[in-house]
Amino acid sequence: MAITGRLTMTNQTSIHGILAEFDSVDGILHAAEKVKQEGYRKWDCHTPFPVHGLDGAMGIRQTRLPWLVLVMGFAGCSGGILLQWWTNAHDYVFRISGKPDWSLPANIPVAFEMTILFAALTAFFSMWILNGFPRWYSPLFRAKCFTRATDDRFVLAIDARDDLFGEETRKLLESLSPNTIEMIEAPIEDGKIPLRLKGMLGIALTLLLLPPAMIANARFTKSTQPRVHIVPNMDTQVTHRGQEASDFFADGQAMRLPISGTYAQEDDRLIGEQVGFWTGKENGAYLSSIPMDVTPEFEDRGRARFGIYCSACHAVNGSGQGTVHLRAQELLSKTWVGPTDLRTDAIKQQAPGQLFESISNGIRNMPSYSSQIPAADRWAIVQYLKESL
Repeated sequence: MAITGRLTMTNQTSIHGILAEFDSVDGILHAAEKVKQEGYRKWDCHTPFPVHGLDGAMGIRQTRLPWLVLVMGFAGCSGGILLQWWTNAHDYVFRISGKPDWSLPANIPVAFEMTILFAALTAFFSMWILNGFPRWYSPLFRAKCFTRATDDRFVLAIDARDDLFGEETRKLLESLSPNTIEMIEAPIEDGKIPLRLKGMLGIALTLLLLPPAMIANARFTKSTQPRVHIVPNMDTQVTHRGQEASDFFADGQAMRLPISGTYAQEDDRLIGEQVGFWTGKENGAYLSSIPMDVTPEFEDRGRARFGIYCSACHAVNGSGQGTVHLRAQELLSKTWVGPTDLRTDAIKQQAPGQLFESISNGIRNMPSYSSQIPAADRWAIVQYLKESL
């Protein structure tokens, strides 16, 4: 057995601890049990691979990390569900396609991601904190025998800060028949930050302050250009306003007229016997009846399409007090023009063709729905308005 170092210190060094090197698993297990029995508290074992039973021999308690991860994972799940409920079902209810204001299955993905996020961050940072990290350097790295702790040797290290540390510590380790016992000295060094490191930290801090400063400048100043302009080639595209002159075309006009003798493909439905089905008019007069067979299924579809497309503004009962209207009143109370109450006599007296035209082409603030709702469904909505509201 080789013994290096003495249990003394000088003006330049202090005792960090003592190491004992073993060459077998049985040796480190026996040594750990003896050190634990003697009552030492500040010590550790270093092995090249996990040793079964070593945690029990050292008396290491089970980590609290799984409980922390469980609690924070549950907090993330609860927070994700609460956030979605508050935004979608309480603070700003937005009804779409007849769906309920709140439905747990629809909110599972976000709740799952929040659970994983909170649990992962808790596991990562708690591991660092519970293990006392970061540790930039350890005097153990200066020990010769410690270099083989990741290869084929097993090392037991007792910290000099332990209350039982002293001459008896060396005698205890000698009684365990180790290959080597080595005292570890820690140099007494000036704790001040080196001047070069201070300069580097100053530069890094200055660079870190640049993005917040740029964001603050963009926040409180006005600019005629986009804040982030990744694709500048759109600035040079050739565009023209309506009725503007252009040197590109032979006639000098920027606006293009349809080619003579042609019409859009969708316009062929405006020519023929069923023109009223598409426009709501025949010979310039609004249709006075629905140009389709009115069946219970047809009426049910009209009720469903109204709930999907119309109730957000006009409300389910047609009163004009839909969610969009109520929210717009809060934000634009002075300039907002509310939807029409569909239960008034003025609406009830309108011909079905006129109602169809309003849905198809839009009226006042209401946009056209011809691209969203097929013509048959628009007639179904008209039937629902005439018979059910």
